[in-house]
Amino acid sequence: VQLQAYGGGLVQAGGSLRLSCAASGRTSRIYKMGWFRRAPGKEREFVAAIMWSGSQTYYADSVKGRFTLSRDNDQNTVYLQLQMNSLKPEDTAVYYCASGVPEYGSAWYRAGSYDSWGQGTQVTVSS
Repeated sequence: VQLQAYGGGLVQAGGSLRLSCAASGRTSRIYKMGWFRRAPGKEREFVAAIMWSGSQTYYADSVKGRFTLSRDNDQNTVYLQLQMNSLKPEDTAVYYCASGVPEYGSAWYRAGSYDSWGQGTQVTVSS
């Protein structure tokens, strides 16, 4: 599976951004998809994830109620969107989308359970 993330940018605190991740290739094997982020000087952290079968979603406590996942697909590509509202300066980070096949397990919050990663997109929230 190949992933490409886009939609980042600069926004003022309280504003909104929508990130998108386009997945191509063997998308039929996708078991889960998620977003992680890495802020300057910090470790990568889980943001949100969706289980492809059943569409159950999970969010980090820090983004719950502000971020929303959605999915879509066309003939050859699946899309995962992350709508980010009420953005805060602490949301500033490089955001990465990821996908995982069943063999990597169901730990949606763990980066190691994802086998494909996008290139990252920068989100900067100014105060």
